[in-house]
Amino acid sequence: MKIVIPGGTGQVGTVLHRSLTAAGHDVVVLTRRPVRDCEVHWDGKTLGPWAEAINDSDVVINLAGRSVSCRYTATNLQAMMDSRVHSARVVGEAIAAAARPPAVWMQMSTATIYAHRFDAPNDEATGVIGGTEPGTPGYWAYSVEIAKEWEQAQQQAETPHTRKVALRSAMVMSPDRGGVFDVLLRLARLGLGGPVAGGAQYVSWIHDRDFVRAVEFLADRDDLAGPVNLAAPAPVPQRTFMRALRSAWGAPVGLPATKWMAELGAFVLRSDTELLLKSRRVVPGRLLDAGFAFDFAQWPEAADDLVRRVRG
Repeated sequence: MKIVIPGGTGQVGTVLHRSLTAAGHDVVVLTRRPVRDCEVHWDGKTLGPWAEAINDSDVVINLAGRSVSCRYTATNLQAMMDSRVHSARVVGEAIAAAARPPAVWMQMSTATIYAHRFDAPNDEATGVIGGTEPGTPGYWAYSVEIAKEWEQAQQQAETPHTRKVALRSAMVMSPDRGGVFDVLLRLARLGLGGPVAGGAQYVSWIHDRDFVRAVEFLADRDDLAGPVNLAAPAPVPQRTFMRALRSAWGAPVGLPATKWMAELGAFVLRSDTELLLKSRRVVPGRLLDAGFAFDFAQWPEAADDLVRRVRG
């Protein structure tokens, strides 16, 4: 297939590009700074010659959006919103204008759209959309608004010949440098991978190979459209998550951190504590109902595999 990946130079795009190319697909990446033959320039907000790459493609997987690994200032939050909504809109415009539009458009979304909760998991049918939870920082609600408008930009696009899927993805765990797993493993190796603020908040995750397999599965299944949770079926509390990661690496100690210590660490790392403190208890209801089988359904086995690949 010909697969176009707008915004495909980040961690998730690298995972997809590597795997899909190895599987024999023709992959084109849209990026602001092209350096390889497979990359085409775009600005992420206006139509241009890049739109020809979408014409006659089979699948579009839009991953574009400002990284969430930053301080959640008003300026950065607005940049997150604009980069996601503008890119989704212009991809929709390119698909609508294509003489031979793709069969499916997968639009990256996020598991952050669901409520911060501990009591029950969120699937697509019964999950609670966030933004109104008492006692949470106000900007957490804005993160949910970003996710909602991101998905709405895809839903409103007039692409009658193209099936649309919103990928409500949990954190994609891969051994690539600079990704979320790399950061978490570094903390574990330094003895800092203990419970944060008690560690009861849930971590939803997906192994990189299952992420790729799920994308391929959704490309093949023409009966699946709308929001789909891309998350392993067994989210775990943060303290359990980090304990399994420490065990996989062989790190004997994981020092705990209070909420204020997490705030200080996030400030030093130029990141934000929402990524650590929000309880994302998300499960893949639609994937499981459709018959998708995870190779890595449990975190300890996934952590073991990822650590082996890092060491290998």
